Amino acid sequence: MKKQSGFTLIELIVVIVILGILAATALPRFVDLSVDAHNSAAKGVAGAIASGTAINTAVCLARGIGSGAPCVPLNVAEVCTTALLSPFVNGVTLQDAAAPTGDQTFQIGDVGGAAGDCRAATTVNCAVTPSGTGITAAIATVSCAR
Repeated sequence: MKKQSGFTLIELIVVIVILGILAATALPRFVDLSVDAHNSAAKGVAGAIASGTAINTAVCLARGIGSGAPCVPLNVAEVCTTALLSPFVNGVTLQDAAAPTGDQTFQIGDVGGAAGDCRAATTVNCAVTPSGTGITAAIATVSCAR
C-alpha cells in the first residue's frame, strides 16, 4: 500500500490566513507614498535653495558685492522670503504665508520663529514646507552674501 503525502486542509488555511494578515499590514505602506513624495520634494527644493545661495555667495565674493548680476546681496534682515529665494529654484512656486495647495507649491518660512537675519550671520536656516497632511518641513541652509 502506498502512503499519500501532502498538506492538510487546515495547514493550507493557516498559511492563507497568515499571508492575508501580512498583506493587510504591508499594503497600506505601499499604496500611499504621497507623504514620502512630498517630503522628498521639499528636501530637493531645500537643496536647490542651499546650492543656489552657496553659488551666489561664491560669485559675490569673487566679483564683489557691488558688481551687479548675477550676484544677489543677501544682507537683509529677513532672507526667508519668496522674493529673495525664488530666483534660486525653477519649476516650483514658493509662498510666504499661505499654506501650499499643490504638488509644486512650497511654503518658505523661518525656522522656529527665528528671523532669518543675514546681516548678523553667514548662514540662515529657512523651512521649506510641502503641501499635504503628515508632512515635515525640510531645512534650507541659506548662504548669506554680504
